[in-house]
Formats: sequence, C-alpha cells, structure tokens
Amino acid sequence: MQDNRHLTIAELGKLVEAIFRKAGLNAVQAGALARVIVAGERDACKSHGIYRIEGALRTLKAGKVRPDAEPVVSVQEASAIVKVDAKGGFANPAFEQGLPLLAERAQTYGLAALVINDCTHFSALWPEAEALTQHGLAGLVMCPSYATVAPTGGNKPLLGTNPFAFAWPRQGRPPYVFDFATSVAARGEIELYRRAGKPLPEGWAIDAEGQPTTDPTAALAGAMLPFGGHKGSAIGTMIELLAGIMIGDLTSPEALAVLGTTSLAPSHGELIIALSPEKFAAGRPGDPFARAEQLFEAIVGQGARLPSQRRFQARAKSEQEGIALTGAEIDSLDRLLALGLDAVN
Repeated sequence: MQDNRHLTIAELGKLVEAIFRKAGLNAVQAGALARVIVAGERDACKSHGIYRIEGALRTLKAGKVRPDAEPVVSVQEASAIVKVDAKGGFANPAFEQGLPLLAERAQTYGLAALVINDCTHFSALWPEAEALTQHGLAGLVMCPSYATVAPTGGNKPLLGTNPFAFAWPRQGRPPYVFDFATSVAARGEIELYRRAGKPLPEGWAIDAEGQPTTDPTAALAGAMLPFGGHKGSAIGTMIELLAGIMIGDLTSPEALAVLGTTSLAPSHGELIIALSPEKFAAGRPGDPFARAEQLFEAIVGQGARLPSQRRFQARAKSEQEGIALTGAEIDSLDRLLALGLDAVN
C-alpha cells in the first residue's frame, strides 16, 4: 500500500479524467465527470468524491450509460426554457453545455429554466447551483432518483432521495449554497456507514418488512425515510412532479423499473431554474445583494453557521495544501487506471 499523499486539484483531475478515458468515455463525458468528482473531493464531500468513480464505471460496464454521448442543446426563439438532450450520457456534460445559454436567457428575462432529459445522474447538485452564481444568478436545482425512500406513513420504497439545491450569489465571498437529499440521508452516506461497519442513527431507515432499523445493510434492502416526516415526503413528491413528470422524464419508480437495480446510477432528468435578483428587484428600493448580506450577517451574528461554510473552508485548504488521499485511496485509483472496466464487477 502506498503512503498517504497530497495531490493538487489539477493532478487529481487529470488522474480521474484518465481513469474515465481508460474506461472508454469520450472527452466530453470524462472531463465533466472528473470535474464534479474532484470538486467533491476538494470540498471534503467524500460521499460525492472519488468514492463515486466505481459506481459510474459499473453503470458504464452494465451498458446503462452511453460513453460516446454528445449532448444536444436546443431552445425556441424568445423562450426562457433551454433543453439539453443528454443522449443517454451523464448529466454533468449536459449541464456544462446548457449553462451558457441558460445564463444568457435568465439575464435577459429575469428567469429561465434548463431541462436535461435522458441523462444518468450520480453526483451532488451543488456544483450546478454554485455555477449559476458565477453568472450573478440565484438558482434552484432538483432531480428524482430511483425509488429508495418510503413516503411518510408508507412501508416500501416509492420516492427517490430527490436532492434539492439552492444558491445565491455574493460579491467577493463564496455564495450561499445548500444541497440536501429529501431523505434523512443520501444513499451514499448509508453506504459509507455500511463500509465502515457502523450502525445508522435512529430514524434513518426501515428494513424490507417496514420496521425501523439501524443496520445499513438492512436499510439498503429496505427503504430510507424522508427528512422532517410529512414535510420531506411532500417536497420529495414535488420534485417527482417538477423534475420528472413536468419535464417529460422518468419518476423514481419508473427509473428503478428501467434500471432494475439500485447498484447503478439512475437514468432520469434534471431541472435547473435560474433567477436574476437584479431583474426581480428592479424598480424597488434597495440593492438585493446588499440586503441579502444584511440577512447573512444577522444569521452569523447570532452564532449560526451558513450552509456550505465548512465546504468552502475545506476548498481553501485544498487549494493551498492539495487534496489529502489515503494510501488505500491512491492504490484504488491506480488500480482503476490500470484495469479500466475490468476493475469493477
């Protein structure tokens, strides 16, 4: 086993992209996937970092995602709805290609939406939300998943973990960003508990018989629970409606039926809504960005922490010192690079 190492963000990005290229992804797919995975590792979001590589490769090996997909962007004249057909590829390159036109339309009309169809999704949503803030825009991002969450009062998987993200731009500071699953925890977190041999906190999941469990393996075979009881269940259902049915793509039960397993990344759609604070506030007193800063200062002034602050602190450290990886993680990356798809079941 190799010793622990620090890699620069660029070094890790080059390594992860090379792994995906070795596995057969084209440059468009491999580059976008590498950027989002390295962003997770850079920001100490381990559940969405290099841990996700093997899942992406398993999905590719199973023939559930197109390695040569080239996303196609389309929009009608004078429309605020931008559409990207991911062509069966991953969501990340589709988002990167649709973002410039989404930003332009949002800045023109005050509000615009990006619809991604026929994509495979495996990562967090904060990279998309945060990218909007680089254009001076606020944004909402959401997508279904595959059915792994029981609705409140139910006893079987029906909803997805259905993540939801929001971001607000800040001048000279990291944006205000939150990103959370509408389940108590993301499925990746439960998998990390399983790998570590640790019990889950109470109230996270039920087993296949619908009974509460703290066993990660039983939870993965049963169902996760929504956060906040009926509130999380309602928000999860809203996401099924908006980012599944409304955009003409798969709901979480449909995605699971198509995929046939929860061990691979799901295929469905994604909805990104971009908003211009300046356009919305036009004609009203006060600068929306200055007013937002007053709110943030009031929150922090009470001793509270803004969401994503730990992530931004980890990012600053990674930018200065590099990304710390264990010897086991380095060995795993080297193995994936050497063997490609042969490294995964």
